[in-house]
Amino acid sequence: MTPPGDTPDWDGRAVAVAGLGISGISAARVLHGLGAAVTAVDGGDSPALRERAAGLEAAGVTVRLGDADTLPPGTELIVTSPGWPPSSPLFAAADAAGVPVWGDVELAWRLRPPHPATGEPAPWLAVTGTNGKTTTVQMLASILGAAGRRTAAVGNVGVPVLDAVLAEEPYDVLAVELSSYQLHWAPSLRPHSAAVLNLAPDHLDWHGSMAAYAADKGRAYQGNTVACVYNTADPATEELVRAADVEEGCRAVGFTLGAPGLSELGVVDGLLVDRAFVADRQRSAAELASVQDVQPPAPHNIANALAAAALARAYGVEPRAVRDGLRAFRPDAHRIAEVAVVDGVTYIDDSKATNTHAAAASLAAYRPVVWIAGGLAKGAAFDELVRTAADRLRGAVLIGADRAVIREALARHAPDVPVIEPVSGQTGAEAMELIVRAAAGLARPGDTVLLAPACASMDMFTNYGERGDLFAAAVRRPG
Repeated sequence: MTPPGDTPDWDGRAVAVAGLGISGISAARVLHGLGAAVTAVDGGDSPALRERAAGLEAAGVTVRLGDADTLPPGTELIVTSPGWPPSSPLFAAADAAGVPVWGDVELAWRLRPPHPATGEPAPWLAVTGTNGKTTTVQMLASILGAAGRRTAAVGNVGVPVLDAVLAEEPYDVLAVELSSYQLHWAPSLRPHSAAVLNLAPDHLDWHGSMAAYAADKGRAYQGNTVACVYNTADPATEELVRAADVEEGCRAVGFTLGAPGLSELGVVDGLLVDRAFVADRQRSAAELASVQDVQPPAPHNIANALAAAALARAYGVEPRAVRDGLRAFRPDAHRIAEVAVVDGVTYIDDSKATNTHAAAASLAAYRPVVWIAGGLAKGAAFDELVRTAADRLRGAVLIGADRAVIREALARHAPDVPVIEPVSGQTGAEAMELIVRAAAGLARPGDTVLLAPACASMDMFTNYGERGDLFAAAVRRPG
């Protein structure tokens, strides 16, 4: 079979779409609109899924619920939602039948239309990493918007990249957040420039090993034409640059929280400065913004801002737009957001800290801390996190299915820190009331109660957003 993306003729092509999430529904609708014969499959059969299925069926898409393992007859291509692991039986059946598997990002990349002003597809500036992706890509979009470009933050950030690529009014440039899942299924992706912010163990249950996880992250650098942006504090990201097959002339550009070296962005006397995209980078630097232009100005957020600035500068944005874009940006809810100060104790919602790397960044910003941690660990270990944060901890409130892993790390590396496990089978709002009450009991005036669970939430809450919302509601509830 000739891959459908290599020809404009999709008419009658039999395509299976795996998963009825946001990206799966987007892919099914687009492919059906192109003339493909689409069958959408999902292993679930809930009322919510049946409602989504009804909408697709009304549009002419065939939907199969309750069976995600069997390859639909005649399938020539599978387009998968990003969360489906490579070990899925559907993909084993596809491999046996010689059927290619693409992700929604791969499909979007192949369907990019030429921009009417340039005749070329709009460039992609890609962001990946274990922690900070969403904040960085939103900072980048804010900077690009301040420079007068029509842009959007898309991909893993919530807006399907396929919808953005095929938008009726074309974008000049896209700021694209890419998860390791999405990169795994995007072999043809070749961004203009990309940043890998950091690497730490995450999603190892999906990838199978740290090496496989890192390799998928490194796909963001493949084929870059202008800049591969890496974190000088994380040598693994530079190693991925060295291993990448890039276009001739593409440069390695580092970012650092210290004074920048040649071809780096960094911080000098409270200013974000650029020694990479200036005419005389041997002897000069461009002032981009003040540290206080970044909100909140926590170290890991300054790093995010430098990475976003590097990608924007690689695209040709002027320094003033970097400053204006950073000043205009405000982080999403549930990302190191102050909820309230109660009886002299500050309560911080960082429910989006769903891995150890993100939690470590939060813990480094506060002292002393009553740490609320736990949930679904996704195969992660916690020894390094606890060892690093031990002297900051007033106490720990452990929750969720994998809390024992954190409890054991605390016993090894912070044996004097009080540990409370207040939840036993409760979920949702009932559980969160117990959690906040326990944390308040450990805290003293001047302390911070920090919800930075280092784990996914789905064992007790719908998602990290609900976890954060319920935390805030429990903190603010009188009495």
